[in-house]
Amino acid sequence: MTDLVIHLAREFWMLLGEMAPWLLFGFLVAGVLSVFLRPETIERHLGGRGLGPSLKAAAFGVPLPLCSCGVIPVAASLRRHGASRGATAAFLLSTPQTGVDSILVTFSLLGPVFAVVRPVVAFLSGVIGGAAVDLLGDERDVPAAPEPEAPRPISLPAAASTGDPAGEACTDACCAAEPGEPWWRRVLTYGFVTLPEDLARPLLLGILVAGLIGLLVPEDLFAGLLGHGIVPMLAMMVIGIPIYVCATGSVPVAAALIAKGVCPGAALVFLMTGPATNSATIATVWKILGRRAALAYLAVVALTALGSGLLLDAAFDWTGLPVTTGAGSMLPAWVRHGSAILLLLLLLRAPLARLVTRRRGEAVAPDACCAAPREESPDSPCCSRNDR
Repeated sequence: MTDLVIHLAREFWMLLGEMAPWLLFGFLVAGVLSVFLRPETIERHLGGRGLGPSLKAAAFGVPLPLCSCGVIPVAASLRRHGASRGATAAFLLSTPQTGVDSILVTFSLLGPVFAVVRPVVAFLSGVIGGAAVDLLGDERDVPAAPEPEAPRPISLPAAASTGDPAGEACTDACCAAEPGEPWWRRVLTYGFVTLPEDLARPLLLGILVAGLIGLLVPEDLFAGLLGHGIVPMLAMMVIGIPIYVCATGSVPVAAALIAKGVCPGAALVFLMTGPATNSATIATVWKILGRRAALAYLAVVALTALGSGLLLDAAFDWTGLPVTTGAGSMLPAWVRHGSAILLLLLLLRAPLARLVTRRRGEAVAPDACCAAPREESPDSPCCSRNDR
């Protein structure tokens, strides 16, 4: 038992070290995006029908570091502020599949091919999904909603400021910056405090699961059980669609599956369907866009995932490129270990602080805009905190 724990700890630390330098850089880029990509800019470009808004929504969604739970309140608010049905669906499809942090982690563990293919596929699936919802959706299919309240500003994580068409600003503690707070502090706060706190649980769980797969699963087990072609892709789809897997935490699991014989196309299917679909996302699409739109959403995810997986396998077979050529192990050991220590401290900061607070018997005060039940303030980004 002791040997098992030691080997698991070694696998865990190796994966963490390969991911950490790239993920820390991704946190920094995500912090910059959270400050300078203003929500009202997104709002302004997503109205109207046709392919244009869907193209813009998918392009906006690809770099944003929002998971499938975090994207729900933002998409709902975009819809209330005039975004088209297709643009809303495109944003819901492309955003949770990837982000600057998960792209860099993909590069570190799965190599440049996956790092390029993944955001491209996320963008294409968003555009196709938006077009399908515009074509097949029906406004009469949307459930009747109560009279809307006065519009609230949409809130992307740690945005510098947000405003609705009436010019009101978000005044909640977690939605707006402190008066006079410099932009670089907001970048660091979101990139190295808020985002690690949101990612801690699914990311650490993903690395742990990947370590267990690497330690306990025999070599080529999945290749022997599932073979190649569409069968393993269907298996990964059945696993990925109903469960929740965050875009970053899914990468080490996919890398471990490939190491045990899963074909790269099946791993891509898992990377697409896990983050893009879960019961909460489907319920949201059904509620704000309608039944036909929800069915179109699921169909687009399934078909684009299978098609992309088949094309990726064909590309690897044709070019003869190695499947996993991650860049994480190419960095010096001191960079990997130092980055792993820093990343682990960032991920464990919030849980340890809460543990210390509970041991002292102090009440843990919720964020000001997170105190209300989730359904009562669906457009608050804090409502998705720790759901990742």
